[in-house]
Amino acid sequence: MKHGFVKAAALTPGIRVADTGYNAGQIKKNMDEAAEQGAKIIVFPELCITGYTCGDLFLQETLLEGAKEALKDIAAHTRGKDALIFVGLPLEMEGKLYNTAAVLHDGKILAFVPKATIPNYGEFYEVRHFAAGRKEAGTILFDGEEIPFGTHILFRCDAIEGLQVGCEICEDIWAPDTPSTAHAVAGATVIVNLSASNETVGKDSYRADLVKSTSARLICGYVYSSAGEGESTQDLVFNGHNMIAENGTILAQARRFENESIYGEIDIHRLRHERRRMNTFVQDSKGYLVIPVHMEKEETCLTRTFDPLPFVPSDEARRNHRCNEILSIQSFGLKKRYEHTGAKTAVVGISGGLDSTLALLVTVRAFDMLGLPRENIHSVTMPCFGTTDRTYDNACKLARTLGTTLSEVNIREAVSLHFKDIGQDSGNHDVTYENSQARERTQVLMDIANKVGGLVIGTGDMSELALGWATYNGDHMSMYGVNGGVPKTLVRHLVKYYADTCDNEELREVLLDVLDTPVSPELLPPVDGQISQKTEDLVGPYELHDFFLYYMLRCGFEPSKIYRLAKQSFAGQYEDAVILKWLKNFYRRFFQQQFKRSCLPDGPKVGSVAVSPRGDLRMPSDACATLWLEQVEALEL
Repeated sequence: MKHGFVKAAALTPGIRVADTGYNAGQIKKNMDEAAEQGAKIIVFPELCITGYTCGDLFLQETLLEGAKEALKDIAAHTRGKDALIFVGLPLEMEGKLYNTAAVLHDGKILAFVPKATIPNYGEFYEVRHFAAGRKEAGTILFDGEEIPFGTHILFRCDAIEGLQVGCEICEDIWAPDTPSTAHAVAGATVIVNLSASNETVGKDSYRADLVKSTSARLICGYVYSSAGEGESTQDLVFNGHNMIAENGTILAQARRFENESIYGEIDIHRLRHERRRMNTFVQDSKGYLVIPVHMEKEETCLTRTFDPLPFVPSDEARRNHRCNEILSIQSFGLKKRYEHTGAKTAVVGISGGLDSTLALLVTVRAFDMLGLPRENIHSVTMPCFGTTDRTYDNACKLARTLGTTLSEVNIREAVSLHFKDIGQDSGNHDVTYENSQARERTQVLMDIANKVGGLVIGTGDMSELALGWATYNGDHMSMYGVNGGVPKTLVRHLVKYYADTCDNEELREVLLDVLDTPVSPELLPPVDGQISQKTEDLVGPYELHDFFLYYMLRCGFEPSKIYRLAKQSFAGQYEDAVILKWLKNFYRRFFQQQFKRSCLPDGPKVGSVAVSPRGDLRMPSDACATLWLEQVEALEL
């Protein structure tokens, strides 16, 4: 179970009500199929050995003895199976009947977990038959053996650090004080639920929301197995609504009315990372019995996918909503800064590229909200050695179309004089040649801001800042950086969304041409009038770097895990050697360039990842990358 993935299965066998022998056969058949699929946590429905709808037959000795014999048969069938298996049955103890989950592994019954919340409303009459399970773990004599019995039992699997499984049954998840809450606080990272939830109109949506929200609130995996059509009788219909969720996301969901088996890989490492970063999640295992379970360590075959663009919703409607939301966050943040400082003007350096275009669009939006005239926005274009006609024209058109005040400051002469002052050969196109231009541009913007009493609006995006792709005290600096929380892959969609919704054909044409222009700082002379310096040729594809960035900062994944997921997500698009090359470059630059991020200007955090000094990875400027790079260097193609 390499990289923290454990495969879970939620199964709905086709049963016959009260036919324990037949049901045991169906359960074993489904169990075999799940084991062949590599499932390590296998969950069957509530009372599946007898059927949930047995009514007063639960009080019959014949049914109870049949359930015991069926359980012994099923337990023996688990011998040699490397999985933790949960099956439901009625069980008598000390003159009371309990709705329980039997927990099985490698031929043994590890424990019985009783249902804690017994419903007696609507179509449910469980109080007529069952008692509420006790919390503290005692024992029950079953087949001559003392076996733990109680709700406060966890199962610790040694194949993955942190994999602990807790169990609740059906109504328990609907209760205000759920057993799963106590389980999670005690350290459970996966909760299983054996359920027999009947179907009524609209109940499936509510049930799915309940499972999702529980997994999110408890930061856990949740495996929900529900009774299916073989259970349906009299006025109750069951549809086998099986679900597997992880931290608020449904990983797999069965088609209803089909008794479908589902599988999903729960990421235990991700859940542990989330709990570590949320210091309000406090664990306390007092009063719990923890039963160790040995499982073989192996690499889980992944069927779940990981979006190659984790910052960008794939659904168009969600993506448009997200874009509008981000533009609002950016502009409201800038609006607040203007209200606080009392400034009435803004200065934006525009290059005809994506980032400066987005910064200008955000500034316009903020000024509109403030009721300030757009003419108070000074759009400054500063052509130099690398500027092409295309980007220059787009910068000018953009400024004019938006109604801002356009200024042009050609910095060729100033930079050439600076080269003379410091003894730089203008024919030597090294980093000094490039950065001198970037710093001259920033000086111009800052001085114009002083002159007009305004603020310089920063344009650099989060991906550039993560890689240190910014000139220190050049484009690295501003008075408010509106794009600092936006990754490059999302910048494109924000500009595209603005183009599609602006109701201005002239503006739309300019924005679409900006989108079609290669990403470049334009600090080297063009070749035949075309951009010669393409950023992604130098630092790597931004879609790869944004993928690395998201799974490192947001999920806390190790380099080998990120590499594994990147190979899967970008299969057919990038060769493994290319992915590994840029992964090495990412870690090297991310650690090496932290000093630039340690002194970034303010800017709004727009998503779950940020690289500012107040962001999601506050690290020393001189932290060593050795551990991360050693793991990257050890990776094989």
